[in-house]
Amino acid sequence: MSLPGRNDPCWCGSGKKYKKCHLDTDARGESTPTTAAPRAAPAKGTVRPGFVGAGRPVPVEIWRPPYAETGDPGPRTKRSCVKTPDEIEAMRAANKLARVVLDHVVRHVRPGITTDELDAIAHAKTIELGAYPSPLNYHGFPKSICTSVNEVICHGIPDSRALNDGEIVNCDITVYYQGMHGDCSETVFVGRIDPEARRLVECAYECMMLGIKAALPGRPINEIGRAIEAHAKKAGYSVVREFSGHGIGADFHMEPHVLHYFDRAARTRIDPGMTFTVEPMINQGTWRSEIWEDGWTAVTLDRKLSAQFEHTLLITPQGPELLTAGDGPPWFRRQIAAAEGAAVEAAGA
Repeated sequence: MSLPGRNDPCWCGSGKKYKKCHLDTDARGESTPTTAAPRAAPAKGTVRPGFVGAGRPVPVEIWRPPYAETGDPGPRTKRSCVKTPDEIEAMRAANKLARVVLDHVVRHVRPGITTDELDAIAHAKTIELGAYPSPLNYHGFPKSICTSVNEVICHGIPDSRALNDGEIVNCDITVYYQGMHGDCSETVFVGRIDPEARRLVECAYECMMLGIKAALPGRPINEIGRAIEAHAKKAGYSVVREFSGHGIGADFHMEPHVLHYFDRAARTRIDPGMTFTVEPMINQGTWRSEIWEDGWTAVTLDRKLSAQFEHTLLITPQGPELLTAGDGPPWFRRQIAAAEGAAVEAAGA
C-alpha cells in the first residue's frame, strides 16, 4: 500500500489528515498498515471494513498451541470432549483467565475507540497473564480477538474502524493456557443504549442462560437448542444456524457440535466431564448470513442487528458448571444500571 500525502486522509480510516495521525509512526517504522486494500463489504449495512494491521507478537516463553506458527490446526478431532480430573483443573485455569481478559476489554468499550485498539488491550492482558490469544493465526486469523459490531454475527476482524455512539459490539475472547483453551464472549453497548438494541441484547443473554440450564447430564444435546430457539422465537427473533457451539479443550474446536436451534437428529448424550461452549447468535431479522470477502466476517443477510453471548461449560453429575463465570452481572446490565442511575440523578437535579 502506498502511503498518502501529508494532507490526505490517513490510511487507518480515522478521518484525520495523515500528518496528524500516522505520519510520525510510519516514519519511525512503528505502524503496521496492511499491504492489501480494505476488505470489501457488501453494499448495504452499517459496518464498513477498515485497515487490518499485522498480528501482534507473542513472547517466546508463552506456551503456544500447535497452529501458532503454521496456521493449520489440522482436522477437527473426533475424540471425546470428556476430560480427566487433571484436564478439568487445567480447563478451570484457562477459562478463568479468559474471563479476566474479557472483563478487562469490555470496560474499554466506548465511542471513538477502534476495534484494533480493543485487540491491543486484549493481547497485552493475555500476554501479561502468561497465556496465548487463541484466535491469533488460527486458520490464518490475523488478530487476537474477534470484535463483531451491529450486523456482524461473528468473527469480525479488529481493524481501524472506530466504534460509534449507539452501536453494539461483541467481544469474543479465547486464550490458550496450560495446554487448554478457554472461551467466552459478551455483547455490550457503545455509549448510548438504543431501546431496540437493548431488547435484542437482553434476549440473547437470556437465550444463552436457558440453553445452559438445559445442558443436563444424560439428556440429548438438542435440548440446548430447543430451549434457545423457543425463547428467541417468542421474542420475535431468529437463531443463527450456520455457526454453533463446540467442544473445547486441548483443541480450540472439537466434537460435539452444539446447535442453538432444535434438530431432532442431534442426539449426542450430554455426559459428566464434557466441556463445551453455548454461544447463541440471535438476530433481529433473518437467521441467514453471508461472509465478507475477507473470508471471516459473517453478517446478517438483511443487515439487521445480531447479538451473542458465550460461556464454556463443564458438565458435572449435578449439572452445568460455568467455567467462564464472572463476578456480578454481565457488563451490559451494568451499563443499563449506570444509564438508569444517571437518568434518575439528572431528573432530580
